[in-house]
Amino acid sequence: MFSPFYKWSRQRGSGDPLQFCALNAVLYGRPKRWAMTERGAGAVDRGPRHLAIGPSALRWDGDTLTIDIDEVTAPLPSRIRGTVRVRPSAVTGRRFNLDAAGRHRWSPIAPVSRVEVALSHPALRWSGPGYLDTNEGDAALEDDFVEWDWCRAPMRHGATILYNATRRVGGDQSLALRVGRDGAVETFSPPPPAVLPPTRLWRVPRVTRADGVPTVRQTLEDTPFYSRSVIETRLLGEPVTAVHESLSLDRFRTPWVQAMLPFRIPRRW
Repeated sequence: MFSPFYKWSRQRGSGDPLQFCALNAVLYGRPKRWAMTERGAGAVDRGPRHLAIGPSALRWDGDTLTIDIDEVTAPLPSRIRGTVRVRPSAVTGRRFNLDAAGRHRWSPIAPVSRVEVALSHPALRWSGPGYLDTNEGDAALEDDFVEWDWCRAPMRHGATILYNATRRVGGDQSLALRVGRDGAVETFSPPPPAVLPPTRLWRVPRVTRADGVPTVRQTLEDTPFYSRSVIETRLLGEPVTAVHESLSLDRFRTPWVQAMLPFRIPRRW
């Protein structure tokens, strides 16, 4: 959905999304590694339980999502190769409309999961709590949203998710979900808004909701239109460490940002 090639193709009236597919893999170590190579329909194979994009592939066996990664990073080339396994404790089966017209949908598929990472390049192993969701839509995000923020925290009961969107039409939306280990989803009244400091380099605004005063523990992504952070916060009376994302669609749609994206999203023709 952030592909500049797809955006340019849509402007010409020929935007087939199957021609603009990529697997995004990121390692936040030293050095940081980022891979998101875009490929056309000839490099894609898909079915009800599998999706292959170039040399990388995902497959679902009913219990575990296995992701085989074989990608080259950008802008400095290096290799990310290995396997990630996502083992959900349960699947929610829920879907939420993000806009009043229902053009954009979000599904928190498995907010409570166990993730196992085994990489050969670089040599790395890790396991811990994880998350799986999906977004789908019938229009460009920048057409219907000004900005949004998202936050997910593992908790004693399972996980809590906050999703706040500023729409171009129809007012704002704020979702607050409590998800149990059995996949049961409960909504609750969103906590009050809480402002986080903007990112250091690109000054991307960061806002969340919390029972107290949240703090930024680490900024993972600081781009002209998007940030990903680790924050310390308090939700439902419990202190938690959460992953937080902020997205500015007004910044994303500017020509200068679109011109920068191919350096991070190369294309294999």
